[in-house]
Amino acid sequence: MNGSPSIEAFRSVHTRGFPPLLAQLGASLLVSTYQSGHVIVLRADGETLDTSFRSFRSPMGMALGTTSLAIGTERHVWLYRNVPAGPHDACFLPTQSHLTGDIRVHELAFAGDELWLVNTRFSCLGTLDAEEGFVPRWRPAFVSALTADDRCHLNGLAVADGQPRYVTALGRTDSSDGWRERKARGGVVIDVPGNEIVAAELSMPHSPRWHEGALYALESGAGILGRVDLDRGRLVTVARLPGFTRGLACAGPIAFVGLSQMRASNHFGGLPITESGEPRYCGVWAVHLPTGEVLGFVRFEGAVQEIFDVQVLPGLRFPELAEAGSGEVDPQMVEAAPG
Repeated sequence: MNGSPSIEAFRSVHTRGFPPLLAQLGASLLVSTYQSGHVIVLRADGETLDTSFRSFRSPMGMALGTTSLAIGTERHVWLYRNVPAGPHDACFLPTQSHLTGDIRVHELAFAGDELWLVNTRFSCLGTLDAEEGFVPRWRPAFVSALTADDRCHLNGLAVADGQPRYVTALGRTDSSDGWRERKARGGVVIDVPGNEIVAAELSMPHSPRWHEGALYALESGAGILGRVDLDRGRLVTVARLPGFTRGLACAGPIAFVGLSQMRASNHFGGLPITESGEPRYCGVWAVHLPTGEVLGFVRFEGAVQEIFDVQVLPGLRFPELAEAGSGEVDPQMVEAAPG
């Protein structure tokens, strides 16, 4: 789907315990790497880790439904249906490509059967629409207008009890790119139904997740996986990790956290993690939520330097993700929805 680096440019190493951990959970992982233009499927194959790469144009958020999968890219949301085939216990085939236009889509999440998306450019949550591209459904109370100027860098969405419940943003700002001025400590977590800030003064928060009665989030600029203390309005550190934390998926007591190297630049300079001088890595780290202990990791090298999202595929040990245009896909299956 794009002219991204060849597979030979990708390298990975993993701890001995990472494949058995996936096998123990009976699960596999999807990892989106927008900078390198790939979604990576991570699957246990005995004592080794099998990696499968699929090309997309700037893949960002991913969402898993009952029998479907959604992947947000530069200007589209791709919808897949699970049709198990051959040696795979799941085979996700593309069935629809929905043109959203340049809305800077970030995270996606299914609330019931409805797919919600974080429309970062317009500072809102929305749903897909065949005629308009997207329908705005919610925006933070401090954002006064629906305009294409990324006022607060809304980026993450957590669903609880079948409803959009919490979001993360890099600032409570109401001007074009206003969040950039205080990106190091201006981040917030917002309760969607009440439209109230429940945690503030965070360093570039991402990836809120409601899991087993608790709200977790990543304080990316400090390399932290944390639990949001909703009573005290603060983020409690579960683990500090060696990279820009972004992309979070939980399975039982295990959290899979995406890490990015994040070179110091105008976008990411001045953050605690870039100012510390400590080494930063790219990959997926497995963390025991009750103790914060790192149980293992897979580290990417070469072309993969940044990760956006991580998704657990529960009950699917060896799934496949088919590309549009591959021999596995009938071109008539992929319907292009107008935007």
